[in-house]
Amino acid sequence: MNLEQLFIENKEQSIEGRYLTLDAIEPLLRRLNTDNQLTVIGKSVLGEPIYKYQIGSGKIKIFLWSQMHGNESTTTKALFDFLNVLNNGSVFAEKLLNGFTFCCIPMLNPDGSRLYTRENANKVDLNRDSQDLTQPESKVLRETFESFKPDYCYNLHDQRTIFGVADTGKPATLSFLAPSYNDAREVNECRLKAINLIAAMNEVLQQYIPGQIGRFDDSFNINCIGDTFQYFGVPTILFEAGHFQKDYQREETRKYVFMALVSSFSVLSENDIVSNRIDDYLNIPQNNIVFYDFIYKNININYDGIEKITNFASQYKEELIEGKICFNAYIVEIGELKGCFGHFEYDAKGAHFEARYGKAPILNQKTDFYLDNDVKFVNGLLNN
Repeated sequence: MNLEQLFIENKEQSIEGRYLTLDAIEPLLRRLNTDNQLTVIGKSVLGEPIYKYQIGSGKIKIFLWSQMHGNESTTTKALFDFLNVLNNGSVFAEKLLNGFTFCCIPMLNPDGSRLYTRENANKVDLNRDSQDLTQPESKVLRETFESFKPDYCYNLHDQRTIFGVADTGKPATLSFLAPSYNDAREVNECRLKAINLIAAMNEVLQQYIPGQIGRFDDSFNINCIGDTFQYFGVPTILFEAGHFQKDYQREETRKYVFMALVSSFSVLSENDIVSNRIDDYLNIPQNNIVFYDFIYKNININYDGIEKITNFASQYKEELIEGKICFNAYIVEIGELKGCFGHFEYDAKGAHFEARYGKAPILNQKTDFYLDNDVKFVNGLLNN
């Protein structure tokens, strides 16, 4: 199967970028609602509808949910790309629809999505509410899980640009986790199914983004939804969509999430999962916090008349301004930065730093500065 071509043919062109609200996906859901597949299953804190889209008649039941965190939209885009596959009338689509029943909640947290926050409108992280179920969105997710009785759960998220693959200097474009079901992080039959499926997806993705797949930390937290569902005995897979080189809108990453989804269902439909791939799973390097968006090296700075050579790093803050996500770079670290990487790196080779506030970088200041008075940086980037 040509996954690249499949993505190109089925990419949902009407949605892109990082800011994805209910306004953008409701028309898509209505368009896809060709046979009463769409249901409103609850309301958010602020009264926004929470939709379920269920399609297929197969015996393998797949439960997928996205934007539990409102500012994590990459997997939502990829999910709609996949739903387009299921609705394209192809032989492959027919095979999937006959083999699986897909139950999707494409936007669990519409309030957080509109506000572009991780939390819901009550400032609660829904991924820490799986036991107390204090929030309406958490209750909707649990009720759907209990009524649908899935065979597999797909917990779809984004991760920050700070994550790299171990110490390789490559970004973690996608990371996976088969969550633990107990404090000892043991592997039972349920967790092994998730592990085997992740190993299969990784094998496919390495052909496209070699060395850019990470494994998320598996510390057990029963308050997290993935750990809870694994504890309940349903194989659960955490997807974390991360950074691809220069892809801050996550349109490239979206493609690899799509590929992961399609390849996982292809493997399941062929019953082509090796019985024990724990070693393959553990050989996926762990995520490591090693990246900044910008690193500037060998900068000559002046503190009260004393010059020295140092490095500093900046990070984007994603700020919602007048309905658009603005990436604004702020200085976050000054010093050796040993073992760290930048998605953008610049070697100043001893050039002198100067900004409107002085001759040395200051934490939390915007990354606007000059080097030797003639090389200009605006919002972190070289301004030619």
